[in-house]
Amino acid sequence: MHLPKKTIFDSKIANFFLHYLARFVLFIMGWRIEGKSPDVKKFVLIAAPHTSNWDYFFTLLMAFALKLNIYAMGKKELCEGRLGKIVMWLGIIPIDRSKSSNTVDSAIEAFHQNEKMIMVIPPSGTRGRVKRWKSGFYYVALGAGVPISLGYLDYSTKTGSTGPLFTPTGNYEADMIDIKKHYKNFQGKYPDMTLHYLPVEVPA
Repeated sequence: MHLPKKTIFDSKIANFFLHYLARFVLFIMGWRIEGKSPDVKKFVLIAAPHTSNWDYFFTLLMAFALKLNIYAMGKKELCEGRLGKIVMWLGIIPIDRSKSSNTVDSAIEAFHQNEKMIMVIPPSGTRGRVKRWKSGFYYVALGAGVPISLGYLDYSTKTGSTGPLFTPTGNYEADMIDIKKHYKNFQGKYPDMTLHYLPVEVPA
């Protein structure tokens, strides 16, 4: 896993202005942040529901508004070409989906090597329609010994949050029922994709 050496979050001057700019843009667009950021140095931040490229735009605004220094996994194609350096400067970690790799192990090692780290991982693995979540985010958190922040963007209410913290127990099936239950009523930008995205096994 190749972490960008420097990102926009490393500039104290830029972050000072972007903090207030992000809060202003969110206000103008009718969005509000619920709650505060977790008071821990390391955690995996779930990005859900993920149905649009706009999701990372709002995630960035939320990060600046909450003064969070984040990294986010993204397909390697986003980090190529002329715009690639800009994308990585925004905190995107290039992931090659065409190859089986040790992405989970690399992410765990990144957590071990850094005193502070927030890694955003969309559990769906894509913004398209899916029937089940990928398990990578869970095993990254479990292996690194860090909590999972149940963050969300709810387009139906225009609210976003880092959400509560969840500590994985190692019982994947049981933990996923509890985690997905948290997302039961949230809606992505494209509702038809969100419906396929939500868990069917969660009890009413």
